[in-house]
Amino acid sequence: MRTKKTVLIILGLLLLAAVPLGIKYYRGHSGQDAAGQKDSYYCPMHPEFISDRKDDSCPICGMNLVKSEKAPVKKDTYYCPMHPTYISDKKTDSCPICGMNLVKSEEAPAKKTEGMKVVEGRAPVTLDSAKKQMIGVRTSRAAYRNLTRAVLSSGKVAFDPDLYQAIAEYREAIITRDKIQASARPEIRERADALVRASELRLRQMGLSDEQLKGIHDSGEDYASLLLPGDRAWLYSQIYEYEIGLIKPGQELEAVVAAYPGLVFRGVIKAVDSILSAETRTLRIRAEVENPDKMLKPDMYAEIKIKVALGSRLAVPPDAIINTGARSLVFVDIGEGNLEPREVRTGFKADGFTEIISGLRAGDLVVTSGNFLVDSESRMKAPAGN
Repeated sequence: MRTKKTVLIILGLLLLAAVPLGIKYYRGHSGQDAAGQKDSYYCPMHPEFISDRKDDSCPICGMNLVKSEKAPVKKDTYYCPMHPTYISDKKTDSCPICGMNLVKSEEAPAKKTEGMKVVEGRAPVTLDSAKKQMIGVRTSRAAYRNLTRAVLSSGKVAFDPDLYQAIAEYREAIITRDKIQASARPEIRERADALVRASELRLRQMGLSDEQLKGIHDSGEDYASLLLPGDRAWLYSQIYEYEIGLIKPGQELEAVVAAYPGLVFRGVIKAVDSILSAETRTLRIRAEVENPDKMLKPDMYAEIKIKVALGSRLAVPPDAIINTGARSLVFVDIGEGNLEPREVRTGFKADGFTEIISGLRAGDLVVTSGNFLVDSESRMKAPAGN
């Protein structure tokens, strides 16, 4: 009986000792469950940043955080330093292209479109539809478009006594040469021919075209309007060096002057100078324009517009181009949320588009909005040393 009582006492003491342990165990595990169920928030652009506070913002890009039932788990990936588009989840793999050992990457870039060059300092970016919507990613297709560029310049109504005098001397040299063609003395004929060639060279240097020289030679075309405009007037304008490849004789232009608001004077480019101005890096053009009622006066200033048809050119919206100073980049949507950086060469801007000389194909889907955030992510994900 005494033994039984002793056993019961011992059991009671053990139960009393177990109560605190049980409470501690319960509190610990219930606390862990509560922590596991606690809401967490992450940055859509930098999912490695996680916070338990909804009102936090990403310290990298400043974006607001979004709720996640479970913060994304990052899986180790490995890439080839020489060919960073080759990706593997096995550290022991080697690059099948060059045989190099792979190195660990925070997040390996998406696969690159075949035939396109790897962009130094940039890595492909992967965004799901929710992230694209959140940062405002929009796209447009590269396509061939018929473009027209407007070349704008300023000019003035010509008052050019030097050119008028040079034309008169050229005309007199021709008349003199024709008169002595029957001369028996060859040295006289040679001297007359040399005088015509010298006068012609001077006019070419002053910008007259072959067509204008022919008109002076064959029909004695009058250039008195260089001194005092008549029914038609000469208009001089300066074209910047980067646009001179677009301008040629025969193109039409429009001119407006401050003295006659709303009135447009139309004309045709007759000649383009052959010598570029070293001071202004411009080239002078000469146009003949209509002059109703002799409204245009010598040295009157005018604003010039020349519409140049560029033809069919591969082009994208200008917002797709990221100009880094040293190069131009675009991001191409290659499907499944993958945005690939491409280096491009651009040409003229016209009709609200930018010409693409190289780097894209017709049909490529380029990012036109949100691309600066995408570029920021691309730079951070680029492998070290790339």
